[in-house]
Amino acid sequence: MQRPSIWLMFTIVLASLLFLREPRLQRYDETYLRWLLRNSRPMTARIPLTIVDMTAEPNKSQPLPSPLEFSLFVQAAMEFKPTVVAFEPILQWPASSGEQEQILVDQAMRIPKMLAAAELTATPDADAPAVEITGFTNVTGRRGDLPVFSGIGRQPDEDIRLLSTLGFINLPNDVADEIHVPMLFQYRGDVIPAFALQAALLWMRITPAEVKIDIGNFISLPNGRQIPIRSDGTALINPNAARRARHLQLAELLLAAQQHEKKTPGTANFEDMRDDVVIVRAAPDSTAWAATIATIQSNAFVRRVSWWFDCAFIVALVLLSTIVRRFSRIDIMLMAIAITAAYCMLALGLVSRWSIWLPGALPLSAIWLVAVFCLFAPRSKSDPDLPTVAPSPPSL
Repeated sequence: MQRPSIWLMFTIVLASLLFLREPRLQRYDETYLRWLLRNSRPMTARIPLTIVDMTAEPNKSQPLPSPLEFSLFVQAAMEFKPTVVAFEPILQWPASSGEQEQILVDQAMRIPKMLAAAELTATPDADAPAVEITGFTNVTGRRGDLPVFSGIGRQPDEDIRLLSTLGFINLPNDVADEIHVPMLFQYRGDVIPAFALQAALLWMRITPAEVKIDIGNFISLPNGRQIPIRSDGTALINPNAARRARHLQLAELLLAAQQHEKKTPGTANFEDMRDDVVIVRAAPDSTAWAATIATIQSNAFVRRVSWWFDCAFIVALVLLSTIVRRFSRIDIMLMAIAITAAYCMLALGLVSRWSIWLPGALPLSAIWLVAVFCLFAPRSKSDPDLPTVAPSPPSL
């Protein structure tokens, strides 16, 4: 019988501890997590979010749709009386669009709560006056990792700005990607909300004074919800969360509003839009903010399983290594493939149903470390891969 390999046990434990203590190795889990999220399908009901996609005319010098097109959107959307309308593109046009922009302003006055996108900057114009932004008052934790800004770089034109609340859409390359989206920024010493968090606060009718923030841990809302955040103010979201929202093109919304006004029977029923956040996008491939709003609404933030899981997995693998060499090498390789497939299927199921993230780099690497060790380890006389030699018959 094969004796347990002490060297294999030590190798598993030392390699696992190295992974747990080395941040650069832990980053490999980010690649595995992105794979999980790309292939998962969140199992939740429709969320109160309506996404309207608008695109500028092709070959047009101005990449933003015209103020008149946004006016038509507002007129159609207000037929269903939504509470919050959020504009993801920055509503800023040349001075020649003044008349059309005034039509938009007249329509926008009907919106109960309007969120308009803007961009912060770390190098503001020295002659520009400082803009006061309402920040959070109950903030604890270290602020050093939050993105720091001292001015507003781009913002809507003044008439629109007076009717709306500003939401900041900065996505710094060093802190944001498709799964890590900013929730907080630091502006002139104050902590302020990013676009998605501001939209959620308007939708929930929560003021910044009611929010408690522990940087690196949670954003606590008065309704009992908690948004987990990292030290840089980002939250881990599922980019597929917005799939549970209602998606419309501008033409579809205009048709629905016309049919609703005429009370045409058998038409699409959008009456529940009054409880939605309606977000307007000018670039359909821009998914970060809509997915973040959807994640907040459904409380489907991706959470890593406890570190106790890693410890339990290491112990289980060490115990398994004491008996694994009793099997043939072909059987060991087949078992490694089967365990890998089963683990990935389990991870996909957990992240889809409960937004729980199982680590990938440590468990899968440890499984294949054992398999490779057994594949190349020296054979012994009792190795199951060796052919069985029948004893020769006694000579007469």
